[in-house]
Amino acid sequence: MNLQEIREGLDAVDRQMAELFAQRMKLCAQAARVKAESGKAVYDGAREQETLKSLEDAAEDDFAKRDLEELFSQIMTMSRRMQYRLVGDKGENTGFCPVEAIEKKGARVAYQGVEGSYGHGAALQYFGEEASLYHVPAMEDAMVEVEEGRADYGVLPIENSSAGAVSNNYDLLVRHKVYIVAEIRLPVRHALLGLPGASLADIRRVYSHPQALAQSARYLNANTEWSQVSVENTAWAAKKVSEEGDISQAAVAGETAGRIYGLKTLACPINFDKNNTTRFIVLSGSPIYRRGAGKVSICFECAHKSGSLYNMLGHLIYNHINMLMIESRPIEGRSWEYRFFVDMEGSLGDPGMHNALAGIRAEAAALRVLGNY
Repeated sequence: MNLQEIREGLDAVDRQMAELFAQRMKLCAQAARVKAESGKAVYDGAREQETLKSLEDAAEDDFAKRDLEELFSQIMTMSRRMQYRLVGDKGENTGFCPVEAIEKKGARVAYQGVEGSYGHGAALQYFGEEASLYHVPAMEDAMVEVEEGRADYGVLPIENSSAGAVSNNYDLLVRHKVYIVAEIRLPVRHALLGLPGASLADIRRVYSHPQALAQSARYLNANTEWSQVSVENTAWAAKKVSEEGDISQAAVAGETAGRIYGLKTLACPINFDKNNTTRFIVLSGSPIYRRGAGKVSICFECAHKSGSLYNMLGHLIYNHINMLMIESRPIEGRSWEYRFFVDMEGSLGDPGMHNALAGIRAEAAALRVLGNY
């Protein structure tokens, strides 16, 4: 056969495959209705493996086995997603309730650090002067304040545009029963702060939060005689320099912290990315979301085998959901296994989001909706 004849033959086979695929999906739709009536789960892993094994046994060689496994795995995946849609008309019950607005006036708000920190600035930016803001020593403390009801909300950093994720806070979101209800984007403008009589020539030691040191690394590393010391918070570093009165010490923090603690700006800005922004999240102890919110955050665990993450994310593609971010974190006590954090466009009120979450919940080892904001 010449190439044209081969192509005509392929077209004919493709038409037959399309017809057979349509027949298969009709049968799967009938199966979905039967499962719904009997209360049987859509996903039956044992049945799928049995089907794949029987198809592989008919293959001519190992290459054909792998090809058939990939082809029919995809076909069965498409079938499951269609079945989730058919049986999930009443929607995925996430436990979240919509509200018209996040109550700010008179709210008790905990943030990590001390007055003048970026966390303080983020809390002020979102809640304004009418809320009651107070600081706690550690990031986990802010979550505990919310979880145990002493604070209405907590404000914590989650991601920086140049230094990346605040990884520990992702782990804490899993550990504590709190929910993301809003986010704040705060531009970062780091200053090198010293005592009023200090000059750059006097500095020998610089204190700051590890993220701030990383964001200012080019400037700081150019001064090889300076040692860099990590502390809990940028404003705490400024407070330490002010209280200890050592002219050889400096802090990397915002200029607001410098004004609060009576320090002199020796250089500003020193972060190498002048468009640097930190994203903060607002946490609540109640599973609520504002009507019109456009981002959903989830975390899930999936089987430690080839293709499992691909299958989870396929539920987003099938339901036309745009993924904004994915982050992985090791699961404590389970070597080389990971938990995935995903941000998506959409709302918990969207049918497509319901269907995607139902599919992930059915097939993942664990799923938690972190918030809609």
